[in-house]
Amino acid sequence: MSFFRRPDYRSETTEFIDQLKASKPGLEQRQREGRNLLWDKTIDREFAAEAQAARVAQKPYVYQTEPGLK
Repeated sequence: MSFFRRPDYRSETTEFIDQLKASKPGLEQRQREGRNLLWDKTIDREFAAEAQAARVAQKPYVYQTEPGLK
């Protein structure tokens, strides 16, 4: 190690997160479980393709129901 080397910088945020993880050991596991509830889903590709094919194109001006009406 160099004589002039400074200690590695650690921000207050990093220190806070490390302290939080140390005080609550199951925190990361609970975060993963929460992510699994919302994001990590298997996609039924056949259903997704059917849903995409069933979409109806949106009209350019959505508030006008029939052309020529004012």
